[in-house]
Amino acid sequence: MKTIIRLFCLSAMLDIFSQAAHAQADYTVHEWGTFTDVQGGDGKLLSWRPLQTSELPNFVRDWKTSGMNRRFAGFFMGNQPTIVTGVKEMMVTLQRLETPVMYFYSDEDMTVDVNVKFPGGLITEWFPQATQIGPSFPLDTNVSDAGTLPDSRAVWKHLQLFSESKHHGEFENRFPPNQSGSHYFAARETAADTVRTEFADGTKEPDNYEKFIFYRGAGSFKTPLVVSVNSGNEVVVENSGAEKLSHLFLVSIHNGRGAFALMDELPARNPVAWMNLNADSNWKYFPLAQFQNEIGAQMESALTGEGLFADEAKAMVNTWKDSWFMEEGERVLYILPRAWTDETLPMTLNPKPEKIVRVMVGRAEVIAPSAEMKLSQDLSKAQTGDANSRGNAIAELKTFGRFAEPALNLALRDGASTNAVELGYQLLFETMQSKN
Repeated sequence: MKTIIRLFCLSAMLDIFSQAAHAQADYTVHEWGTFTDVQGGDGKLLSWRPLQTSELPNFVRDWKTSGMNRRFAGFFMGNQPTIVTGVKEMMVTLQRLETPVMYFYSDEDMTVDVNVKFPGGLITEWFPQATQIGPSFPLDTNVSDAGTLPDSRAVWKHLQLFSESKHHGEFENRFPPNQSGSHYFAARETAADTVRTEFADGTKEPDNYEKFIFYRGAGSFKTPLVVSVNSGNEVVVENSGAEKLSHLFLVSIHNGRGAFALMDELPARNPVAWMNLNADSNWKYFPLAQFQNEIGAQMESALTGEGLFADEAKAMVNTWKDSWFMEEGERVLYILPRAWTDETLPMTLNPKPEKIVRVMVGRAEVIAPSAEMKLSQDLSKAQTGDANSRGNAIAELKTFGRFAEPALNLALRDGASTNAVELGYQLLFETMQSKN
């Protein structure tokens, strides 16, 4: 009897040691992503919708192809009024959460649980398939979890990690093929582990293999950086948060040329008049290809300085260079504080990794008062039947790209007539049709 008791106690102790060992495991997680907002010359955030389908491959899941026997659970309201239909390109919000990518590094194959919440927004796309995605409700309580998921979250249970140091690209032929989507495949160019999700037969979901976890979203909340343009046409930046912002890039792109200015850090509550948009002598413009190389190298250095591996930093820059470093206009790119990221996107990993690196880039797209005024003047003249002004307004809307609607709303805000609004949206529709 004493022997049995001793064996029982020994078994219990081994269970305790085993649980302690799994409380933290020998693996690392790195994540990067972008938060994009649009600000007028007065620094106020503008509600917007991109009016363009996201450039993603067709295997990426969204609320139209959510699977797992679940359906989107109605409307979502953030901190500000938000219109959500379940189709991302029709969502009117203040922020777009663009392409967070989560990499894993382990010496041995293992299994982890990943839970990402987005309390101020809605997760709109994801891959691999998540075992839970919310807010949602089950379509058939006999097939999957019966309960409604009330909050915005994505959960990957029992995510399998295949150590790259052991498998050396063994699973690459099982990755979904490159069918479409310029803002996806560059992220695979790293030495991260392969991840796999497996599903029970009842879900009718295939196993998914990928180099990372990918997700996107949108919501209505503020980022810490306020960007305005004063009466002297100077770009003014102010940090409204509690922690310093780092690695700020002021970007100006016009007529096939680009220029940028750097600021190492911006302390809290400290407005800084940075650069004058009219003073060409302050800017060093490059042809666009050279500009991309110059600023791309600087951005990669900033990202590695925040903890990303060199190949991860290059993957992020290659993912977004056609947007950050090619789209016409002015913007500020900067690194968001880690504490802000953790509060905005709470993440739980089980077992806990030895190290987590999360590097999120804020993008503040700035609609300069001069551009707003030019569009407003051309719209006014176009109402009189001036064909040249009509053509100019369409060209300007095309220049704004996916930010055309907030630019139009700014141009129409000062007592515009019903006819002016109708004409503006007619031209916006013509602009979008010409891109399709």
